[in-house]
Amino acid sequence: MTSALHRPELLLIGGGSEMTLSVDVAVQALEQARARGLRTHVTNLADTLTATPAVTAAAGGASAVDFTRPGDTAGWAAARAAAGERPAVVFGVRELAQEAVAETARALVLPGNPPAAVRRIRTKDACRAALAAAGFRQPAVRVCADEAEARAFLAGSAGPWVVKPRDGMDSAGVRKITDADELPAALAQLPEREVPFLIEEFVDGAEFSVEGVFLGGSPRVLAVTAKEKLAPPYFVEIGHVLPADIPEDTCRRIEDTVTAALTALELSFGLFHVELWLTADGIVLGEVHARIGGGWIHRMLPHALPGLELYGTVYDDVLGRPTRLPAASRAAATRYFAPPAGRVVAVEGWDAVRSHPAVLHSELRASPGDVISGFRSGGDRVGAVVVGAPTPAEARELARRLVDSVRFTVEPVTEPDRDPGPPEVSVTLESRPLTSSFQISHMTIETVDLLRLRLLSGGECAGEGEIAADSGYGQDGPAIAAEAEALARTVAATCDHGEDPVAPIRAGLERAAADGVSAAARMLVEMAFLDRAARLAGVPVWQLLGLPEPGRVQLLHTVPIGEDIPLDGRPLKIKLGGADDERVLRSLLGVDAPLILDANRGWDRQDWERLRPLVAELAPAVLEDPVRDPALLPGIRAALPGTAVVLDEGVATPADAEFAVGAAGGLNVKLMRFGGILPALTALTGATERGAARMLGCFLEPPRAIAYAAQLAGLCDWSDLDGHFWVSDDPAVPGYELDSGAPGIPRISYGSYRPSHPYRSYEEALPA
Repeated sequence: MTSALHRPELLLIGGGSEMTLSVDVAVQALEQARARGLRTHVTNLADTLTATPAVTAAAGGASAVDFTRPGDTAGWAAARAAAGERPAVVFGVRELAQEAVAETARALVLPGNPPAAVRRIRTKDACRAALAAAGFRQPAVRVCADEAEARAFLAGSAGPWVVKPRDGMDSAGVRKITDADELPAALAQLPEREVPFLIEEFVDGAEFSVEGVFLGGSPRVLAVTAKEKLAPPYFVEIGHVLPADIPEDTCRRIEDTVTAALTALELSFGLFHVELWLTADGIVLGEVHARIGGGWIHRMLPHALPGLELYGTVYDDVLGRPTRLPAASRAAATRYFAPPAGRVVAVEGWDAVRSHPAVLHSELRASPGDVISGFRSGGDRVGAVVVGAPTPAEARELARRLVDSVRFTVEPVTEPDRDPGPPEVSVTLESRPLTSSFQISHMTIETVDLLRLRLLSGGECAGEGEIAADSGYGQDGPAIAAEAEALARTVAATCDHGEDPVAPIRAGLERAAADGVSAAARMLVEMAFLDRAARLAGVPVWQLLGLPEPGRVQLLHTVPIGEDIPLDGRPLKIKLGGADDERVLRSLLGVDAPLILDANRGWDRQDWERLRPLVAELAPAVLEDPVRDPALLPGIRAALPGTAVVLDEGVATPADAEFAVGAAGGLNVKLMRFGGILPALTALTGATERGAARMLGCFLEPPRAIAYAAQLAGLCDWSDLDGHFWVSDDPAVPGYELDSGAPGIPRISYGSYRPSHPYRSYEEALPA
């Protein structure tokens, strides 16, 4: 019988961090070593050893060694080996420990990755260069020392782009930008401003990762994982599904590409986690890691592949013991909580989630009184639910349903001594999932933050505004709430001065615009104060402002990318800018319905030239935001003489409106961009005087914000005001009326229309 002293030893370098997930990974790695009869010893920084007692308790011994200094760790291990404590396996589960693991394995002449290979993959630009040199698809990237170098890269490449740290984790500091004006804000998000950073071309495609293990020095894929991320500008993963629900041939191509890339990068030991995009042009490789993926993938894999012991497989391979890789026979999914930022007032539904029989792991670190700062990197996560299910689709849906069933009530964190002033101001924020995912050319949206501003007098609501903030459009809900509350208190102090009820409101909002207050905050405040002024005057807002009565609002039916197109005669607004545009356009040939095509700046010159014959044959009523380069607009207008070309993205001021009218001949006005009705009215008046095409648009917004915007419908040629159908339970109808005689902001009235009525024609389906 082998004595304990002579049993082989696992040296786990770097242990685990203080994060729950990292502790769980380290404990599993130690337990699977002990189950194989290995002695175990763990190293870590002294304070982290103290802060992770579960890890030290699972190990046979522990030493305080700085793993962030690979040479020091290798020297310590060599001295220990010379004293008779020589490990048989050197391993690490943390990203930051991988260089120390490689250096130590080399010093002890044990299996491990070459230190140079580990340094290469941990330096993102070096890894990109190595993969490109080996013939793998890579986005263009540049290491920048300052903003000037970044701007030079932007000027010489096609956007959008991604700004990120050169060496980082958890998507911290990673931000998408679509314009050079967004660069300073993105740079301000970097964790370290004084070190070089990366800027690279944004890759548009579905994201996956590949999980695997090296056996005998060769990579073996265990599973392909589908990723779900929050909409840009941030790139925080909100969920994973394993195995990915993709065709077998696609899975095989991904596996072949990844294993070839790992070989080219000279990796041969331990575990791997490789990220990639599946684009219209093929597979584009992303980051490469010599460790298992985060996001509780280490819990998902053993469930989907029953019998798998992830870390034990590595130990068995090093020790020459038999290894077996089971096949996937089930599925698993992880979903993270993404509550709105603010102080937590209440959490409901959590007990039911954690007791669900399909839950493999659950945690929630947010309770009443806690302040949530937002969700911009993996470090901002407050909890997760991991579930198992028979199929990937069932696992994904269950995880999402369980997370969505937990309801967070939060309140904005405000300055404690602020004088509220008359009238009393109340701002609330609520995160709400959409009724279905909404996809356009450059993002997928699944949740919005609903912000409500109420003006109270004697405890009663005297005026109310409500908007939805979406981070994909750069709208930060908590920041808007704070701005709106401060602005509302300022406007409240003067809103009743003078005989004209609108003038002091307009003046306060114009000062706020000059001071840089966001358009979304200004719109929310404008809504509440104009609602109050109209109620006091006993008239609807449209009449208070001298607008034409809105009457019946006929809608376009918006079809996001990837959704089925209804062919029942209703006017259609088709979202384009994806890989499938040519097929979608061909499917519309012969459709007997008014067509509006919206590419959201998704086309470049090559796309336009390729699609021009189809667009010309379709002769749409409107072509919205077709291209990124405004220099292409004259040629597009000449090719489509009967089509109104309008600009939307970036049209946020009267000056922008003038440019849109001059360059394209039309514009789409969205109140959330302009800051409300008052500045939008200036833009529409100018467009009308120049005979331009005018569209009234929206984001994904609550019904009250839609009804507020609809008061301008009488000044526009088209109304694209259906964004509330994704935010509320209102029936998705082709048109509606406003109760335009009631004081204040009108409410939407759907008349006698019922969603169960079949479409016979568009006009027949309209409410009476």
